[in-house]
Amino acid sequence: MTIAVGDKLPDVKLTKVTESGPEQVQASEYFAGKKVALFSVPGAFTPTCSAKHLPGFVEKASELKAKGIDEIACTAVNDAFVMGAWNKASGSEDVTMLADGNGDLAEAVGLVMDGSGFGMGKRGQRFSMVVNDGVVEQLNVEQPGQFEVSSADYMLGKL
Repeated sequence: MTIAVGDKLPDVKLTKVTESGPEQVQASEYFAGKKVALFSVPGAFTPTCSAKHLPGFVEKASELKAKGIDEIACTAVNDAFVMGAWNKASGSEDVTMLADGNGDLAEAVGLVMDGSGFGMGKRGQRFSMVVNDGVVEQLNVEQPGQFEVSSADYMLGKL
């Protein structure tokens, strides 16, 4: 079943990319007590993700924070080293990378896509959500192959 507005984010383990290396975090602890703009991409370094999705959140970080967002986080079914390299190449200190290497978050929120036709296996769908103290306040899930409702601009318009 797909997560919905008002649901608590599942308490899965993620890997936060830090300057000193990968750090395991529990979702319940990471999202506690703050308002997080979380967005999911099918994969680091993939075309739409690198050209539009991540750059949009980097560019709109100050506007999102001005609207009450405490932290911006990106997740993908990639390992922490790939997410860290992508952040160095295209991201910013304004976006925290949360690796969902085993797809636990994608599966737990019911937003898994099958990218095996592209040699990618199971991945997380493209989506964005606002998570306030662990509870989903806004959920924007893309249709396959689309990039419209999960963007930073769309999220800003809904805040």
